[in-house]
Amino acid sequence: MVEKTIDLTGTSANSIEDAVNLAISRAAVTIDSLRQAQIVDIRAIITDGAVSHWRVRVKVTFTIQDRLHE
Repeated sequence: MVEKTIDLTGTSANSIEDAVNLAISRAAVTIDSLRQAQIVDIRAIITDGAVSHWRVRVKVTFTIQDRLHE
């Protein structure tokens, strides 16, 4: 088995969890075999003295398809 890891960034006005879920669910639309995610960085965007958005950088690993044996 061979895996590949890519960086994604999700943003949400609601929560860190929503930002992570958004990044992963969007990747799942075009990438099969998602296997794991690692939270690499969490940032809060501040507007007028309060957190307005969360930005989460996620490393997502997926399995490379072996098309030679299909």
